[in-house]
Formats: sequence, structure tokens, C-alpha cells
Amino acid sequence: MGRIRCGICEVAIWFLCSSFAIFAGVEAIGVNYGLLGDNLPSPDKVISLYKSRGIRSLRLFNPDQNALHALKGSGISVILGTLNEDLQQLASSQSYAATWVQTNVAPFAGSVHFKYIDAGNEVIPGNLATYVLPAMQNLDAALKDAGYSIPVTTAVSTEVLGDSYPPSQGTFSDSASSYMEPIAAFLESKSYPLLVNVYPYFSYTSNTKEVHLDYALFNAHQTVVLDGGVQYSNLFDAIVDSVYVALEKSGGPSVDVVVSETGWPSGGGAPGASVENARIYNNNVVAHVKRGTPRRPGKELETYLFAMFNENQKPEGVEQNFGLYRPDMTEVYHVDFS
Repeated sequence: MGRIRCGICEVAIWFLCSSFAIFAGVEAIGVNYGLLGDNLPSPDKVISLYKSRGIRSLRLFNPDQNALHALKGSGISVILGTLNEDLQQLASSQSYAATWVQTNVAPFAGSVHFKYIDAGNEVIPGNLATYVLPAMQNLDAALKDAGYSIPVTTAVSTEVLGDSYPPSQGTFSDSASSYMEPIAAFLESKSYPLLVNVYPYFSYTSNTKEVHLDYALFNAHQTVVLDGGVQYSNLFDAIVDSVYVALEKSGGPSVDVVVSETGWPSGGGAPGASVENARIYNNNVVAHVKRGTPRRPGKELETYLFAMFNENQKPEGVEQNFGLYRPDMTEVYHVDFS
């Protein structure tokens, strides 16, 4: 019995110490772990790669059981997403939400640090938008009933914005505001963040005449947009701040933004899509986000690069070329996470 008790103590001490090291030093930068490929490495190899690169935060789009098992004891913080097609059931059934938590959180919570639960990805505006808030509420209640204090949120694209230029004019669009305003109020009441997918690349390619490449790549080094007394030298900050302003106008003045996706394609044949531009953009993101944005200066902006691997089951073209790594685990280009 004595040896068993010592073993338990040693395990407890190890867990507490490792947990402190993990949680006290969580980095602002994470990387999305996408699974839309039929040639990707096994999850245990993927998680080993994350650890070897010092990447301490990960976003998982759905509760893939193999990936969750591989994350056990890894020390990596996880944003865990629901499948979009599960939103309707999660919204309409508290028991379904409870079952979701018991299936996808409870078996792993002792050895995986779940940072947020993400109810749906980029469904506002759209046919599933009406289910997002009740799904968030049911998941939040289910987590609390199970004894877990994990923030619940959703991930939106910048399609939720109506006006975004200049950032001080940021508003949610007419098609999104009826969903975003109650979500903002919910997040505000709980002190939960909003996940936002931010892609200066697509803003650049949609208007290459007016959006300069240097502005999109963080390479402008001078003021490009003067918004009252606020200066912007990169498009990333301008997009994030327009979301902050939209939240302020919609009952969420204290809601933090987490950039749940950002990245740049290394190929695919579209304007600006090159290995060098992808390398420049992602390294600049890593170096920049600790500074915050002009509207939140000095407030480190939690940000997740998209994505760890090129995924061959995404649409052809640039969509298949956002990975930092090829499926054989060789680098497409190097990102300095130090």
C-alpha cells in the first residue's frame, strides 16, 4: 500500500507541475489541425510534430477520437469544435448536448486541456445560423453540469461584417446581426471570447487594385490607413479591430477576439499564392500578435495559423495549399515559433 500511495503522490505531483507549466505558459500562437486529407500522418505522429516544434495550442475542427487520444498528456491546449451538422440537435436537445460532452470531453478532460468548445464553424449567416446560440447555451449548461469550466463559443468568418472600412465603422451585416447580437450578449455575460477566421489573403485577391500586397503581408512599415487618430500599417489589424468595433456596437464591448484561423497559400495558381509570400505572412503573424492591435495595444492576440498540413480533400487550387507541412511531414516553408 505504501508504494501505491507514493505512486499516486508522484503522479499527482507530476500532473500538477506539468499542468502549471502548460497552462501558465500557453503561447499566443497555435496551429489548426485539419483532417481533410487521405494521406495525412497518424495523429500520434502529428502531435509529436506539434511538440517538437514547440506549438502549444491546437484547433481541432471536430471531436476526432483518434486525435483526442493522441492529445492525452501532450500538454497542448485544444480548441475542440463540433460538426456543423450536429448544431441542430445540440440546439434542440439538452440531453444530446450532455451526451456530446460525455462522449467527447469527459473521457479526455483529465489529460487534455480543453481551452474552448467551438459550436460550429462559419455558419453565420446561413441556414444553420439560428441553431448556433441555443447550441452554445446547451453545451455550456452540459459542461457545467458535468463539472467542467470550459468556455463555449463559435467561429465566424468576416462574412458576418457589413461595414469594415475604416475599422471604426465596423458593423455586423444585416444578414448576420440578428444572430451576432444575442451571441455577443451571451459571450459578454460569460466573459467568453469570439472566434474569428481572419484572412487578409482573400481580401487582397478580391481587390488587388486597392489592397496592396505589402499591406496584406505586414510589409508596409508605414501608415496605410489613418482612421481618426488610429494608424494601420497592416490589413490583419484592421480586420480584427473592425470586429472589435462591431462587437462594441452589438452589446459585447468586453468580448475578446481569438483569431481561430489565419494563413496564406503557398501555391494553387492564384494571385499572391507563393511559398515566399506564405513564409513572410505566417512568420510576420507569429512575430506581430503579441503586440495586440491599435484598438487593443499591448493585449496579446491569441491566434491560430491555418493549417498544419496541405489537405488534398479540400477544393483544388489555393485551398489545398495552406499547410506548413506536406503530408510526408516535410516543411513547405519554415515558421519560427520561438
